[in-house]
Amino acid sequence: MGRQVAIASAGFSEHASKRSDVSMPELVSEAIEDCLKNAPGVEIGDIDAFVNGNMPAFEGSNIPELWMTDWMGARNKPLLRVTTGGTTGGTVAIAGYYNVAAGLPGVDTVLAVAFEQQSQGDTSVGLASVAYGEISILNTLGIPYNQLSRLLSAGAAIGVAAYQATTYMNKTKTHEEDLARVVVQNRRNAAKTWWAHLKMPNLTIEDVLDTPYVQYPLRYGMVCPASDGACAMLFTTEEKAKDMCDIPVYVNGVASVANETAVLGYNGSGSAQIDPSMQLGAIRSAELAYSQAGISFPRKEIDYAEVYSPFPNQELMWVEKLGLFEEATAPEMYEAGVTAVNGELPVNCSGGVNATNAIGASAMERPAEAALQIMGKASNQVPKTVHTSIGSGWGGSLNLITLMAMSDQPQRKWR
Repeated sequence: MGRQVAIASAGFSEHASKRSDVSMPELVSEAIEDCLKNAPGVEIGDIDAFVNGNMPAFEGSNIPELWMTDWMGARNKPLLRVTTGGTTGGTVAIAGYYNVAAGLPGVDTVLAVAFEQQSQGDTSVGLASVAYGEISILNTLGIPYNQLSRLLSAGAAIGVAAYQATTYMNKTKTHEEDLARVVVQNRRNAAKTWWAHLKMPNLTIEDVLDTPYVQYPLRYGMVCPASDGACAMLFTTEEKAKDMCDIPVYVNGVASVANETAVLGYNGSGSAQIDPSMQLGAIRSAELAYSQAGISFPRKEIDYAEVYSPFPNQELMWVEKLGLFEEATAPEMYEAGVTAVNGELPVNCSGGVNATNAIGASAMERPAEAALQIMGKASNQVPKTVHTSIGSGWGGSLNLITLMAMSDQPQRKWR
């Protein structure tokens, strides 16, 4: 497993639908400044290497890591670029972890930065470019266009999520009110998070259900926003972390799992056509990360969870697939207040992706916020002491999952 890695700090920029007051490098710089502010003993010169990531097709700005190098403080230092769709931020965080864990010569402290300024471009065009590239390749392999047309039948993210929601609701007897309850909890939580986008402290279930359908059963009031924003995390060795912060957060398990081979599966056989609520990627990622961290009973051993859920049905699914609750019991747990800030197992006290969605950063913001909960530095801090937390990511066509398991104790003490 290499060296024990710790998170010394995490930071955010302010998020909004349009941060026209800053350029992309300035947006990234905001998150870095906030991150270093939370680790007062660290200066930009103390950072040995950088990991960076976003979805460039969404802004139409290519290789941004090269022309914002100075704003990150990365001039003449190792810089790794990562892009993995919706899980970009989670993959950037995991790459930051591995850069330290590997014990590379001269690399002890790594700054991981993920961002998106979607207002600069057109997300739909970016997604279309991905689909066009894949269809073109498959056509050269001899698959006719009338057969390839089924690849587009999912209707992008909202279409796939709607199929997923109806499948999950049918299996678990979940109702629209259950979905709306998740939205209300998230956006009320976001109102207490300084960097969040959709802040709705007085939102009610009736308010959500009073909005029109985008695609049944998902209503307009249930859908995540498109946000501009950035996140940064500081990874370092166990020894250095103790000098950088009061409560180091030890990364004890990481996982990145995909259970399909293409955006929508070759020959139209992907998650839009088969059971989209099965989520083998989430199950396998949990098994892998928990085994590394020595977590045998996640429901009892995990104190806090940040799960990547642009749509409310996904939050109900993820907490079950990640082993936090039994299958088909998540709606009941939300209704009983188990997942509230003062509940037995708080979930997404930041407001989650349903309230803030800067796509390149969203999957990093989950472990970043989960780490801050352990440090006691989160905006919407839970009242109980958090010893162990997780942060997950989701991307692709429901099929690519990242997960990071963290604790206030090093991995060896779990065994």
